[in-house]
Amino acid sequence: MGEQMKWGHLNPYVYHPERGLYYHEVAPNLMCGSQPQSPADIEQLHSEGVTNIVNLQEDKDFAYWGVDFGAYSRRATELGMFLDRRPIADFDGESLRRCLPRIVLAIAGALSAGGRVYVHCTAGLGRAPAACIAWRYWFDGMQLDEAYTALTEIRPCGPKRDAIRAATYDLLDGRGWHEFHNLPSDAYACLNADDRARLQRRLRERC
Repeated sequence: MGEQMKWGHLNPYVYHPERGLYYHEVAPNLMCGSQPQSPADIEQLHSEGVTNIVNLQEDKDFAYWGVDFGAYSRRATELGMFLDRRPIADFDGESLRRCLPRIVLAIAGALSAGGRVYVHCTAGLGRAPAACIAWRYWFDGMQLDEAYTALTEIRPCGPKRDAIRAATYDLLDGRGWHEFHNLPSDAYACLNADDRARLQRRLRERC
């Protein structure tokens, strides 16, 4: 409670690096949050039982925020944590669309192996929550809006919903990339059991 009061004045939709790690458990053994800025942050995640880190940052993110990724990576290795780096361009829905399948498959693999997974971008407000929502949609039996609401009620953020729909379309539909933009806003926001099984099969075949 004291920690909540200390930071309660901050806008949750803006990155506050002075706060340090800011994360939430958004599904069993799946955590979504902000970037580790030091080896001490990696140690904190390790103390929380994290076994796998999925890093979605570009090199320029480390440079801008002055994060020593080498030190971060070395400490994760020393602690026996598996670091899986899969960069996505920030604020870029098309980059997110292209990258989501491999990222979600990595999350699914780590969870199915019994891991506790920490997914992060820089602020944990766009790229990382989108990846977690997509995993819940594609693997955890939720429909897109249900998964979106479940996460954003836990962690205030605004991930790109349409990028998740577009990535779903890419896996299930044989039409071209740009045809997606002609579809209604509810297209590919729901999956039946057969569609979900087919999506998972194609995900493994393509990635």
